[in-house]
Formats: sequence, structure tokens, C-alpha cells
Amino acid sequence: MNAPFDRPLGAAPHLQPGVHVGRPLPRPNAKRLVAGRGNYVTDMKLPRMLHAAFVRSPFAHARILRIDVEAARVAPGVALVATGEDLAKLCTPWVGTLDHFKGMKSEPQLPLPLDRVTWSGQAVVAVVAESRAAAEDACELVEIEFEDLPILADLDTALAPNAPRLVEGFADNLCFRSSLESGAVDDLFASAAHVVEADLAFGRHTGVTLEPRALIADYDASVHALTVHHGTQTPFQFQDLYSRHYGIPEGRVRVAAPDVGGSFGVKLHVYHEDMAVIGLSMLARRPVKYVADRLEAFVSDIHARDHRVKAKAAVDAGGRILAMAVEDETAIGPFSTYPRTSAVEGNQVIRLIGAPYRLEAYRADLKVVFQNKTQTSQYRAVGHPIACAVTEHLMEKAAAATGLDPFEVRARNLIPDDAYPCQSLTGYKFEQLSHEACLAKLKTLMDYDRLRAEQAELRARGIHRGIGIAAFVEITNPTPAFYGIGGARISAQDGAVIQITPSGEVRCLISVTEQGQGTEAIIGQIVADYLGVSRDIVRVITGDTEVTPHGGATWACRGAGIGGETALQAARKLKANVLNVAAAILQAQPDDLDLVDAEVVDRAGGTARLSLAEVARIAYFRSDTLPPGTDAQLTVAHHFAPSGYPFAFTNGIHGCHVEVDTETGLVKILKHFVVEDCGRIINPLLVEEQVRGGVVQGLGAAFFEECRYDDAGQLVNGSLVDYLVPMSCEMPDIVIAHMETPTRDTELGAKGCGEAGTAASSAAALNAVNDALAPLNAELTQIPMTPARILKALGAY
Repeated sequence: MNAPFDRPLGAAPHLQPGVHVGRPLPRPNAKRLVAGRGNYVTDMKLPRMLHAAFVRSPFAHARILRIDVEAARVAPGVALVATGEDLAKLCTPWVGTLDHFKGMKSEPQLPLPLDRVTWSGQAVVAVVAESRAAAEDACELVEIEFEDLPILADLDTALAPNAPRLVEGFADNLCFRSSLESGAVDDLFASAAHVVEADLAFGRHTGVTLEPRALIADYDASVHALTVHHGTQTPFQFQDLYSRHYGIPEGRVRVAAPDVGGSFGVKLHVYHEDMAVIGLSMLARRPVKYVADRLEAFVSDIHARDHRVKAKAAVDAGGRILAMAVEDETAIGPFSTYPRTSAVEGNQVIRLIGAPYRLEAYRADLKVVFQNKTQTSQYRAVGHPIACAVTEHLMEKAAAATGLDPFEVRARNLIPDDAYPCQSLTGYKFEQLSHEACLAKLKTLMDYDRLRAEQAELRARGIHRGIGIAAFVEITNPTPAFYGIGGARISAQDGAVIQITPSGEVRCLISVTEQGQGTEAIIGQIVADYLGVSRDIVRVITGDTEVTPHGGATWACRGAGIGGETALQAARKLKANVLNVAAAILQAQPDDLDLVDAEVVDRAGGTARLSLAEVARIAYFRSDTLPPGTDAQLTVAHHFAPSGYPFAFTNGIHGCHVEVDTETGLVKILKHFVVEDCGRIINPLLVEEQVRGGVVQGLGAAFFEECRYDDAGQLVNGSLVDYLVPMSCEMPDIVIAHMETPTRDTELGAKGCGEAGTAASSAAALNAVNDALAPLNAELTQIPMTPARILKALGAY
């Protein structure tokens, strides 16, 4: 860490030509080095591993005039100091664009910048030493001379016709622009009984994962091979990227990602520091470790949800929504992230708005805008919360304009459950959803009529409670139509290798990864169930490109739907092999046998004939006793990619019950309700806890979380002292109910559930707060809904 965080939060630097000395945050408990390279105060032996720290820019936009690293190079314990030029000799640049996003542009990126910095907190110089403390001490000795450049600190500045260009040679500050139109939009607005409008703003927030980003890169020059222990969601993606950008054969790059402490999309993307660490290991010829501390995470982890949306809906006299028109401006930072891009979130916003409802016409315009702030990209429920909040806010306004109850206006507009398959006006194809059934179940689950009666009674006593609901559609189980079509080497398939060990136990190696969501439990459950053995004897291995089969891993709620189907089909193939071997041993027909509780039994009567362990013993050690031609294969591999609908859409509806203190602006969340349909439910407990975790993240966005910047592009609340995350004492009981509409594209029938809680919780909360404030003629149109914003809406100041 360094200078941006040494001054009081919110104090912008004086942007004039001058010298910046990189000063990391002090670490009083760290072991320090004394004079003489590598001499510890203690008698500890030097570890083989080196540690990296970075000198970061205190400026949001500035030209690099001079870098002096000589003093840092001779500091105690320092093994290496590297600049952008040093790493550019090893690493080829990357550009965060996708081919199917026509006209998309972004500046090429390198691990460290060559001539200018584009956000406050950008890593500029890397120092590698025998300890993290030594590396940080040496960072203080690096001198960098900057010259200030114009700062694009907000959307209006970046979009102004005469705005300075963030990237020289670009015609504007737009990364991407997209428009959609279907149906007679203008005619329907002209003839509508009501036109309801909304201007909504969504604050930036970030993942705050339990485990920060971390990696250890170990380059072996003797064989030109690289091993990276990496806290990532997608080890095969990074195997490919490290191979291509550093010129190492893919087969000699190993990425190991064991149990990872939370990701939420944060650990999908290429980060400059991570790419730098690979090069640092190559230069130092030793393993190099880097762990982003919390302050670094706030200025380098992706941010998300920085949107400003203007929307309107045409409504007939009976409350039917005829058409919607939307303009979405989203700020993404100085470049598009690689390889998944920063345009995907905005693209999904405009394509998911109105998704649960029958519309006759739709128009949308998306502007993805560069600015001098931390990069934004894909975070849990990519685009869904914005699309849902816009849609459901308009639904509430339609209800008010027509005098309908919020449940009734939705009942009149939802796509009927018997209308599927169908296609949205934005081009999404829906196989089968259950909106009507979910709406009815939610009304019962909430005891809605009682809550309304209670609300009226309490309002008479000056107590302001509100009820909000929000329906959603969620993208899961993506096919190659998501990224492959755009040229990105991001797999939509998953692979599984399952084997019976010589002792009769089961070992499953699978490409989906464990981020704390229960992947290993789900895969183990599927394998045990379909193979006919106890879950206790199934070992699941994930997250290692050296041993697990290639696959897409964990993103877009694909673990159960794609990884689970892969495991199921592999288990079926292995079971057939086991029964073939058992039939040869027993001189029976395979169809007359079954595998139950690790025993081969007669299918008709269930009589145990042979243990699985005995089948394995004979196959491995006495295959000579088997009849000629018996194929004693107790290891199978299977790969699966969905090939039917482009996505397995899931759906549901949220309800939120709040109480607003109109004197303080504080909101007490009384209870939150969710009815979700993720297809076939494999493990109800894991589904419910995934939904609850998602709800908490959504309520965090609704009431607490926001990355705030000043006019100089400085993050002013970049620590857990100032950036608020929801605490358990602030969260309500979360009541969950289910519908099950399995996808027919897979035998398992599972869809995703990991983003269902996040997709609609903030929208339901927004509607609930506005419902509470309706008698006071106050309305919130910005999240998070802080006490200050609530009091401002009430006219308190």
C-alpha cells in the first residue's frame, strides 16, 4: 500500500507536477529486516518464497514522467523491483472486447502502466522482497514524478460533447453502445391511458469477499513451466491466459484453485497485479506471493452497478403494461475488463428489463462509459438487480396510476405459466417459467392481506411500514452463445472423471470449483445417488488444471445445472461398467443387476450378490479370472455442454416488509420473503442458504454499500471503517419457498440458484420503502437508501 491511503479519507491530492514517494500502510506486527540484504532480527532462515507489494498511483489520471527505483533496489531484503517496461518485455497486452459486441472498444492493457495512470490506486511499480514487510518498506523509497491529466470523475463529465478523451485517438468516451427496439413503441405511448416515468440511480459497490484476492506464482525456468496457486473461480480460464500472454505452452501451466473464500464474480477477471506476479516470478526465478489487503481490494477489486437509468412505461386503463422505453448509462472505469468485458452487465440490464411481463413493444439504449475510477465488471447477478428495480419500480407506478393493488397489477401483466415456450422482445428464449404460481405462493407466504390491514392500523398511529414485491428472471446454465460466440476462450462445458478405487471407494474429479457455495457437496450427492453408493465414500476433487478435466468452472450459476449434469452422466456410465464386470463375474445379465449401497444386487428381489469392493478387487488385481473380452474399465470421463436453449432461465418473486423511522431516516427490515424456481432441487438446504446469502448482498446494496468518490476521482470510503456491509443484527428473517420447473435440456433438470437472492431483493426493498413513505408524498429513486437520502426525500433538508 502507499500514499493514497496515508492521508485522511476524502482528502484529494494536489494534482500538480511533482514527485510521489510510495509509502505503504505501516504494519506494526510484521517482522522487519535490518541492514544487510536479507538479515532478519531473528535467526529464522530465509524462506524460498518471495513477496510482492505495489507502489500505487495517488492520482486518478496522470502522465508518468519519471520513475526512480534505485534506492528500492538496494533496500534490505529486496530481490527485484519491476516497472511496466520490465514486464512488457515478457507479457503481451490484452484488450477487453468481445467480437459480437459490435463497435466495442477499449485500450490495450499491460500488467503495469508504461506512460500514464488512469485511476487512483492503480499499481505502478512492483517490489519483490523476502517478506511483505520488506517489500512495503522498499516501496517507500520509490520516487515517481507525475503530471496531472484531465479527470473524468462522473458520467456527465465523460459524456459531455467537449469532454477530454480518456484514450487518445478514440472519438468519444464510450466503450460500447447498443440499441434495441421491437414493436410500435411510439404509437403505444401516444395512445396509452397512462405514461409512468422514473429516473433511477444505482451506487457502485464491490464484493468484499471473505478471502481477498491471492496468488502464488512459481515459474520453473529449467522446464519453462508455471504453477500458480490462485484464489480464482476459473482455473482453466487463467491457465489459458497465462499461457498465451506469457508464451508458455498451455500444458506447462498449472493453476490450482482449492477451496476459495467467496468470489461473487470478483475472482473471474484479469487484474493487473495478478498478471504482474506471473512476470515477477519469471524475472526472479523464485515463487512470488501476493495477497491484496483490504485497502488494496477496495481500489483494485472490480466494482459494479454504477448505473443511471431513465425509464418509462405505457399503461392502459386496465393496468396492462403495453410498452417500455429505457436509457441506461453505466460507468465502467478506464477500460473494459478482460476477458469477459465490462459491457456484459449493461447489456443484460437492457435485455432483462420487463422480462417477467407481456409487453407489446420495447425500446432500449445503452451507453457504457469510460471514467477515471476503479474498473467495474461482473458481480453476482450481473445486471439483474438494475433490470429488476427499473421494471418493478415502473410496475408500482402503474399500480398507483390505475388504483390497482401491487399483486393485482402484476397478475394482469405476468407471462402466463401456460404461455411457454416463448421469446422476449429482447430476444431471450424462455423454455418454461412459473411466474403466476410464484406470485400466488408469495401472497400466501407473506400473509399479505394481514400485513396490509396491520399497515393501515399502524399508519393511523404514525408508524410507517411498507410492503414491496419484485418479480425476476435469472440467467443460468449459459451455452457457448454467452462468450464463445464473441471469441473468448471461456468454456461453456464441464468435465468429470469418476473412478472406483481398488478399495471400492469413489473418486470424482470435476471442473466446477468450490467457492463456498457447496459444489463438492452437490457433486458428491449426485454421484453417490446415481452410482448407488453412500455419500461417505465419494471424494470430490476440484480446482486443479493438472488433474481435473477441462471446463468452465464457476460462474453464472452453472455449477449444478452443467457440472451436476456432467457428474450424473459420468456416474451413469461408470455404473454400467461396474454392472458389466459384475455380470461377468456372476455369469448374469447386466440388466438383471443393480448397485445399491455399494452392493451388487438382483434387480428383481434386491438380494445382495457381490460388494463393490470385491468387483474392484477382481478388476484391478485378478482380471485374469474374467471371461475373455470383459472390459474392466472402472474409470470413466464425460464432458457436457448444454445445447438446447441458450440459457436455462429461472425465475421467482421477492417480498420485503420494512418500517421507516421518519425522524431519523433509519429503516428496519422486518422480514424478507422469497419464492424461487431453480428447476430440480438437489439439496434444499444449500439452495436456501444460497438464496439467503444472495438476499443479504441485495439488501446490502439497497441500504448500505456504496463506493463513493470525490470530484478528483478519489475513493473516499475505501475501508471497512467507512464502507458499510450488512451485519447479521441488521438482517431480517428470510423466509423461502420453492417451485420446481425442471429444464428439459438436461436429465437432472437443475437450473441455477446462486443469484436468485440478489436479483430482486434490492428492488423489493426499494418498493417497500416507497410504499412506507407514500402517505408522506416522498419517493426514493436512488440506492443505497441511506438515512440521509430518506430524510432528503421527506424534505428534512
